[in-house]
Amino acid sequence: MDPRLNPYAPGAGNPPPELAGRDSILERAQIALDRIKMGRASRSFILYGLRGVGKTVLLNRIRLEAEAKQYVSVWIEAPEERSLPALLAPALRATLLKLSRGEALKDSAKRAMRALAGFAKALKVTYSDIEVGVDLDPEPGVADSGDLESDLSDLLGVIGEAAAERDTIVVIYIDELQYVPEAQLAALITALHRASQKQLPITLVAAGLPQLLGQMGRAKSYAERLFEYIPIDKLDPEAATKALCIPAEKEGVTFEDGAIAEIIDQTQGYPYFIQEWGKHSWDLAEASLIDVNDATRATVSALAELDASFFRVRFDRLTPSEKRYLRAMAELGEGPHRSGDIADQLGMKVTSVAPIRNSLIWKGMIYSPSHGDTAFTVPLFDGFVKRTMQDA
Repeated sequence: MDPRLNPYAPGAGNPPPELAGRDSILERAQIALDRIKMGRASRSFILYGLRGVGKTVLLNRIRLEAEAKQYVSVWIEAPEERSLPALLAPALRATLLKLSRGEALKDSAKRAMRALAGFAKALKVTYSDIEVGVDLDPEPGVADSGDLESDLSDLLGVIGEAAAERDTIVVIYIDELQYVPEAQLAALITALHRASQKQLPITLVAAGLPQLLGQMGRAKSYAERLFEYIPIDKLDPEAATKALCIPAEKEGVTFEDGAIAEIIDQTQGYPYFIQEWGKHSWDLAEASLIDVNDATRATVSALAELDASFFRVRFDRLTPSEKRYLRAMAELGEGPHRSGDIADQLGMKVTSVAPIRNSLIWKGMIYSPSHGDTAFTVPLFDGFVKRTMQDA
């Protein structure tokens, strides 16, 4: 069939043509934001789950629906090598300019911009990667102590006051939150807590891998009460079928029942993989009825595509010892696996492989679903490792 008309959209954070099975999550997020706008108590929102479940897609959809209500967005993706202050400073500057778009800076927004200037100047000694230009002089005594926890609380406080003056709310969206170091995460949690206590219209909607829950709890013990944690999992069979079939049906194409069963089985209901299998099934099919043979051939081409991109980019950044650790996990199956079993597979002691495990958790490759257990954060990764390291 014509690849130009292929409706599927595999890619990092690409919105799928049919966002199936997520309506209740989107509704919960909008209720939370609307309550904050009304001055009512509501917790910040944390989405967590494995790679490929669509966390970034949901984060973006929540943002777009909020912006349609004129709520102000601060969008950040947290990479491993940048500090939180360096990411926040330019994004918050842009936010303050939005709050005063079309007019001179109001007193509250001007004060917030001065606070931002002091924040950047005071913390640049500690976080040398901060780069932001502010035309105003700092306001002495506001967000300029050099202590991240105190200064970030001051800064979000004055930004919240500026938002209240404009009768709107500021929503900070952070993707890949698990990459924020715990000390900086603690400062963010404290700042949001103080803003919430003052009933200021500023909040957080974030997404991250499952290990984020433990990181939040270690950073601040009260984090479990401050945030609403929403697990994002694979789709159930009904939602997975909708995600696969509805985009094709809009183009006059249908899937045979056997093809649907094959694709749902191979993808395990993970949204990203459904897009990959849908794309390859469409490109390989010769008629508007996609049959089980098309789906079976799509499995071969989809896995080859994933091996060359989705899996490979994560695998290539690992050290040889880290790759061997993942190979041992893969040999044991999909998981999760006891840390002792993985060490036995490697012929090593648990204490000897603990640093490798910790490094892989930090890199977002594995996580601990419960004490002593280890699992892949990337679905189907065990199969990729075995295909890639056949002779290891």
